[in-house]
Formats: sequence, structure tokens, C-alpha cells
Amino acid sequence: MGISSRRWTNLKTWFSSLGERESQVTLILSLVIGAVVGLVVVAFILLTGRLAARMYPPGGAAWRRVLVPTAGALFTGYLLAKYFSDARGSGIPQTKAALFIRDGYISLRTVLGKFFCCSTSLASGIALGREGPSVQIGAGIASVLARAFGLRREQVRALIPAGCAAALAAAFNTPIAAVLFSLEEILGDMHAPVLGSVVLSSATSWMVLHLILGDEPLFHVPAYQLLHPAEFGTYAVLGIAGGLGSVAFVKLLLKIRLWFRRFPKWSVWAQPAAGGLFVGLMGWKIPEVLGVGYDYVERVLGGDMAVQTVALLAGLKIVATAACYSSGNAGGIFGPSLFIGAMIGGGVGSVAHSLFPAYAANPGAYALVGMGTAFAGIVRTPLTSVIMIFEMTRDYSIIVPLMISNLISFFVSYRLQREPIYEALAHQEGVHLPAGEDREHLARMRAEDVMQTGLFVPARMNAAAARERMSHSPLNAWPVVEGGRCVGMLRNGGAAAGEGQTAGEAAEAEFAFIYPDQPLSLALEKMGQNHVNALPVVSRADSAQLLGTVSLPSVLEAYGVGVATPDSSEAL
Repeated sequence: MGISSRRWTNLKTWFSSLGERESQVTLILSLVIGAVVGLVVVAFILLTGRLAARMYPPGGAAWRRVLVPTAGALFTGYLLAKYFSDARGSGIPQTKAALFIRDGYISLRTVLGKFFCCSTSLASGIALGREGPSVQIGAGIASVLARAFGLRREQVRALIPAGCAAALAAAFNTPIAAVLFSLEEILGDMHAPVLGSVVLSSATSWMVLHLILGDEPLFHVPAYQLLHPAEFGTYAVLGIAGGLGSVAFVKLLLKIRLWFRRFPKWSVWAQPAAGGLFVGLMGWKIPEVLGVGYDYVERVLGGDMAVQTVALLAGLKIVATAACYSSGNAGGIFGPSLFIGAMIGGGVGSVAHSLFPAYAANPGAYALVGMGTAFAGIVRTPLTSVIMIFEMTRDYSIIVPLMISNLISFFVSYRLQREPIYEALAHQEGVHLPAGEDREHLARMRAEDVMQTGLFVPARMNAAAARERMSHSPLNAWPVVEGGRCVGMLRNGGAAAGEGQTAGEAAEAEFAFIYPDQPLSLALEKMGQNHVNALPVVSRADSAQLLGTVSLPSVLEAYGVGVATPDSSEAL
């Protein structure tokens, strides 16, 4: 055994020896994750920027603006279809799925694929951003490191948000907003017990960023000053405009994505090229549409764009980003949402300044607020968007206009598009991530803690015989299973079965169920609503896949009432 192998073994042994001192393990790994993720994200930023400067340099031939995005999307599309299927899109839904469904498991292959494919596609001019992919890369690094040191699945899951926060802190140079995003969006719990590790990891990553790239803000913005209290009315209008723009973007993206999903599976590798060609043709005449567009955001923040230009760019970016994302390219929507918001804000500000020059600030101030407004409407994290823009500007006076516009944008977006974008994207994949009402209960006793396997009725069994045997069970309803999939619920004492009718034919096709990470209180509520004392427990990734059965006696026993639970060995 070599020296390096012995050192690695000794290091793993030392971590394992901490054993029950989980806080020490979490503390040390939070620092390690922050440092490693910071280095990787800095490399991601530098590589993407330098590749972009070579692949389509400013002032380059127009044909390059068409060929490079198409070729880049075709190349990465093949890699994504062949080797890195989990590296498509922004990475936020995939990260949440890994956290809530796969116990925090993200493979090293996915991390490498995300880094390489995103670097190539973003550098080629695809109209997507790097921040969402950075989050998945950071979460993946946290998962790989935690598993490499043999941590339990609960500890692995606890470190995923730390990796997310570290990545966003380095990508946006906003350590506080990174912490809030990890809690507000990834976990959905602002009081999560992992707060300490998330803060440590975010701060460490931010320090690595500053050591390498210096204290350089993402955008240089002029000082903000409120000219008149009536200006708040203009910010309210901006909130409405930002909310409507956010809804248009989300609905268009989801609709185009559904359209692409109807194509044959064999065409998946070529679909990203359609998005690359589309944005390339747009960039042929209007190069500002290519890439994430932070250079043009800087210009509009300085008030250096005409109102017609910013209005046109806002609309084109909505279409271009929706097409690039929906066609299956690797990249996120954070950066484009800031671009869209800046253009909407610049447009509203230009009109207000021309009509009421004494009561409206420079259009750049509205562009700045518009960035947060679109982020709040698209990503649905209003608190994170306020703090993020504040950290970018380091100007406290912008907070109140931000809060007004963000709240209105969030309300408009919620009223017109109830389902947040990341949950909608997951649902299109057949994955059901926890909603807000579920997340507050995740730390309590859950269905998976008491569910039993083997409590089901085979679909081919005679219905009358099944009900005869069910009459000796305390349960008044049993899941009916065929090939491991729950096809219905058979009630004891339901409608009389016909001669020779099977349990699958007699079962109720419409039935209540519960996911394994949902609380037992929800199980009891569903039992009462449906007048049954048993519920099938199904997978969030496939609602027909039966994982087990939760029964009223097992729930009561779990709460210490002492009722005997049904014996799965006596299953029908």
C-alpha cells in the first residue's frame, strides 16, 4: 500500500472514529466542502468566460454567432444523452430530487458532466446561466465527499444544502443570499437545523472566491437615491410588469418543454441543437441575446440603453432562454432572469423618467430593482432576491423599493401561475417534490417510519376470496398490486364482486395515498377523509410504485397507544 493510500485510509478512520460526535464531522466537512466548491466554481467561471471569448469573440463574423451555439448544443446534447442524463437543465430540480428521494445521492459522473457540458454550452452562446448548474455541482461535491467518508444518509442529506450555499456564494458573490436560497428553496425550511453548516460552507466558499478573484462585485451600479415618495408608485408598476414578464417566461418554458417531450426518445441527443440553432439565428441579427448577457445588464444599469432596445431584449431573452432550456441544454435560469428583469426595469424606468423627470430616478435604478423583481417572480424566492440585490449593490437605500416590487411581482406570479417553476419541471418528469405544506413536517415522524411491506392483495386474486380473508383483518381496505405497482384499493364490504371477478377488476381506481416523507398526521387526515384505515405509501418519483402500507394500528402503535399492528406475514 502506498503512502497516499495509507493517508487516505487513516483519514477515513479518523472521521469514522468521531462516530457519535456528528457535530464535529459536520463542522469539518462544511469547511472542506466550502473550500472545494469555491475552487471548482471559480474554475467554472474562468473556464466559461475564456472559452466564450474564443468561441464567439465580440465583433466576430455573423456566421459564427449561428454556427457556434448550434455546434456546441449538438456536441453537449450527445454527451448529455449518452453519458450524463442527470446533468440536463439548471440542476435545481435534480438537486432537490436527490435530497428528498435519493437520500442525497449525486454521482461523481453527474458532477463532472455538469461542469464540462455547462462550460461548453454556455461558452458557445446558449442563452442560459451558470448559477443553477453551480448549485448542482456544489451539491454533488458535498454528496461525494460525505459518502467518501462513510457518513450515514441523514448526514449526507444534511450536507447537500451546504454544498448548494457554497456554490451560490461563489457564483453570485452573495454569501448571505446563498444561505437564504438553500433554506428557502432547496430545503423549504427557514428553521432547518443545518443552518450552521450552511453558513460555514457559504462563508468559506466566499473567502476562496475573494482570495482568487478579489473583492469584485458581479455588477457595478451607480449610487441609488429616492427622489420623491411618489416614486414608490412607479416601483409598484414595475412589480406588476415584472410579475407578468415572469409568468410569460415560466408558461412559455413549460409549454415548449412539453412539446419537446412528445418527440421520440431517439431524438433526445439532437434536441438541444434546435435551441442552439434558434438562439444562433436570433444572435445573427441581435448578438445581445447570446449567452447570459451580464455585459448588457451592466450597460442598462448605467442607463446606457434606449427604451426600445431594452423592451426588445426583454422579449427576445424570454423566448431564447425558454427555447434553450426546454430543448434540453445544460444551463440555468438565474442569470437570464436577472437579464430579463434588468431590461423590464430599464424600460419602465425610461418611460417614468421621460414622463416625470423630477419624480423618477435614472432608469438604471429601476433596472436594478427589476433584476430582483423578475427573480422573485420566476424563482419564487422573494426574501433571497431582496438580500441578493442588496449584497450586489451594498446600498441599503435600495431595500424598500426592492421589497415593494418583489412582493407585488411574487403575488402576480403566484396568482397567474400557482405552481413554482422548479416543482412544475419536476412534475413533467414524473417526480413529486415536497410542497410547502409538507416541508414543515419533514423533521417529525413520517410514513416511512411505520410503513409495512407485504400488506397488499395480488390483482389476479379472486375478489370474493380476497374479501373473505380480509374480513379477518383489522384493515378495511388493502392496496391491490400488479407487478409491484398499486392499481387500486379493495375495500372490505364494498360493492359485491361478480362471478370470477379479480381483485384488480373490483378495486377502486381512485384512491388516497401518501409519500414516504410525509407526516403521519397527514396520513391520519387522509384516512379520515376517505373512511379507510390503511393507505398505500408510494414513491415521489413514480406514484404507482408501492413502497409499503401505513395502517391505523401501526400509526397508533408508533404514537404509543399500544394497538397491535397487522402481521405482514399474513398478507393475502
